[in-house]
Amino acid sequence: MIELGQWLPDQPALNSPGVTVAKNAQPAARGYKPFPALSALSQAATERLTNIAATKTAGGTVTIYAGGLSKLWKFTKSTGALSDVSKSGGYATASTDRFYFTTFGDRLIACNNADAIQSISITSGGNFADLVAGLSSKFITTVRDFVVSANVTESGTTTPYRVRWSAINDATSWTVGTNQADYQDIADAGAVTGLCGGEFGVVFLERAIVRMQYVGSPLVFQFDRVETARGCEYPGSVVQLGATCFYIASDGFYAFDGNASRPIGSERVNRWFFENSNAAYRDRITAAVDPLNQIVTWSFPSAQSGGTPDRLIIYNYAIDKWSYAEVTNDFVGALFNASYTLDDLDSISGSLDALGVSLDSSSLKLGKFVFGGGVDSKIGTFTGSSLEATIETGEANLVDGGHALVTQVTPHTTGGTVTVQVGERARQQDSVSYGAASSLNAAGFCPVRSANKFHRVRLNLTGEWTQAYGVDFAASRTGRR
Repeated sequence: MIELGQWLPDQPALNSPGVTVAKNAQPAARGYKPFPALSALSQAATERLTNIAATKTAGGTVTIYAGGLSKLWKFTKSTGALSDVSKSGGYATASTDRFYFTTFGDRLIACNNADAIQSISITSGGNFADLVAGLSSKFITTVRDFVVSANVTESGTTTPYRVRWSAINDATSWTVGTNQADYQDIADAGAVTGLCGGEFGVVFLERAIVRMQYVGSPLVFQFDRVETARGCEYPGSVVQLGATCFYIASDGFYAFDGNASRPIGSERVNRWFFENSNAAYRDRITAAVDPLNQIVTWSFPSAQSGGTPDRLIIYNYAIDKWSYAEVTNDFVGALFNASYTLDDLDSISGSLDALGVSLDSSSLKLGKFVFGGGVDSKIGTFTGSSLEATIETGEANLVDGGHALVTQVTPHTTGGTVTVQVGERARQQDSVSYGAASSLNAAGFCPVRSANKFHRVRLNLTGEWTQAYGVDFAASRTGRR
């Protein structure tokens, strides 16, 4: 059996230890498992959504919010509707920006790089309102006992390299010099392109990564440049998992642990990403972590896209493997969800068959983590049916320099339906030609006929397949015709 190894699109196909295509699947310890479709969970807003946030009270009440361009929205489970909870007059988010969210105590705080930083009570709800007048920012997070903003505009003046934070334990007080509220300008590294919070802060700039460590008065925070060889040039690509921040630099994908960056895409997927993404719409890149499946997913517009994201590149951080999916979306994100009754589901779809979500799905259960995003101006979750997947092996010369006749392929997959196509070519300079798709017969193999020097196998997986982990060839030496 030839095992389906890791996806290595940046490597030559000949004698590759991995696979050349891993579409609409996600990496597993052995082979691949299915990737689900993005299914709508809400009704549509009146504008494109750009991000989501979920809050949970001490009593377990879950509320989901979404940011658009001109409004902030609240999801109502009983009706499926997205209701406008914006401040009076709405917002003026640029098409190249989005809302970012953080929580602090009983507050959900939002910023959009245009309007004053916003706040709403997690417990009492209502409408968003200005957290502090005259201060807006592009990014926001929580570091220890402070709300931290970056790439700020204050009194009409934009300082893209400034980090600005609130008073200690007081999200409403931002007067510099009062109760440790202050700011820090980081020179000679470009604009801030992302923030991560927690016990310490991580500031991503175009040409550096800076760690901010709380030290108390008078400095409050100490800022150390821990990366000067690279920064993050894709603002939406920054996503945090515990103390690790994942991001895209000018030369590919990295994981930053607070002290140093580790390349995770070098000689594997970096070149594929840059060749297949549309650099003109890099502002539409978003990223999210799904800890249940142990994956980080980046959404991006493909080279063929007119700006709408239509590709996902998927990294399993537990086993250090990659794959990708073709899914049209507005963004990817993470949320907690409230439980549903059958009556509640009527608000989403009039037909259970058309719901697109299994009734056993975690997206319908109280307080469960859900990996989701936006689709067609709706909140969605990746809980739909398994996408039709394509996995292609590397290429091999099966008979030590000669030509081979391949007569059957045995796919090692479980569940669903699988068909096989054999790709062949005589020289590495030639294009690969694929035969017709062959179905699995009663004997457990797919009959094929392919005579050439180099061969590879394409698996087409449909239905509710569960795992694909290898193939077997039956081949014999043949003379050249």
